[in-house]
Amino acid sequence: MESLASSREPRAERERLARAIESGAKVEDPRILAAFGAVPREAFVPSELAELAYEDRALPIGAGQTISQPSMIALMLAALEPQPTDHALEVGSGSGYAAALLGRLTASVLGLEIVPELAERARQTLARLEVPNVSIETGDGVAALGGRGPFDLILVSAAAREVPAELLEHLASGGRIAIPVGSESGQHLLAGRRGADGAMHWQQSTPCVFVPLVGASSSALSSIPPPK
Repeated sequence: MESLASSREPRAERERLARAIESGAKVEDPRILAAFGAVPREAFVPSELAELAYEDRALPIGAGQTISQPSMIALMLAALEPQPTDHALEVGSGSGYAAALLGRLTASVLGLEIVPELAERARQTLARLEVPNVSIETGDGVAALGGRGPFDLILVSAAAREVPAELLEHLASGGRIAIPVGSESGQHLLAGRRGADGAMHWQQSTPCVFVPLVGASSSALSSIPPPK
């Protein structure tokens, strides 16, 4: 990936962010930390917000959407336990930043973004940074998949009131999913794993606030504890 010039020394800022994630979010996976140290977040935010790119906060990217807080992305990636041979799906790709991070941890990433202008901007950014194994498509996070899959990992970068059952149909045996679930005022991160018998096993963890997942129908899963 290319380095983008900045008055704030992007490489040093990326390394500072990785250290802050390690100490604050307690994410210790060296591959995840190395990804944050390598992917230039300033390339994925509007130019007028570039000076804020390495603050640990969500930032607006237009169309009512945001680029997620880096420490929250790190927690979601840690929950997914990405492996170099995994094939991943991201729903709600927005700027493409999380997809680029995931691309450094897996064999391939398919990102879906329902807002056409955001999807096109993400494609242009990833092409400029020469990210070879991440593709971004425009469409509904569920309907756009068609018959593709199954995926080893599913990262959902927007909040659902309930886990969309249609997404789980695209999760491979042994596959992992991370998704924020709850209302617009607040959610909890859910991490799920499909067992060899096909059953889903869930853990509820960090409180979070994401923009709503758009376009995907949902159905309740009784095995998922409600947010508290």
